[in-house]
Amino acid sequence: MFTSFSVTGCSLELLKTGERGIVAFCKTQDKIILKKLRLMGIVTGSHVTLKQYFPSLIINIDNIDLALDLESIRAIYIRVINHSTN
Repeated sequence: MFTSFSVTGCSLELLKTGERGIVAFCKTQDKIILKKLRLMGIVTGSHVTLKQYFPSLIINIDNIDLALDLESIRAIYIRVINHSTN
């Protein structure tokens, strides 16, 4: 028998527009990317909303919109705090 489940954490890359989450951790071997994320305020515990996915990914953190490159997006893992019903 199949039991339904939901994903409560994922890479920022997998969020849908409008979904929100809390940064769980940032994982990359590239110390430059980690430093850049910290300087932008993207640290563990930060609340993030995905505002736009295309043509560039834009997130909102602390009421500031930020455009991120693909390498940075893939380094950020979040705990989803609401789910889209689409």
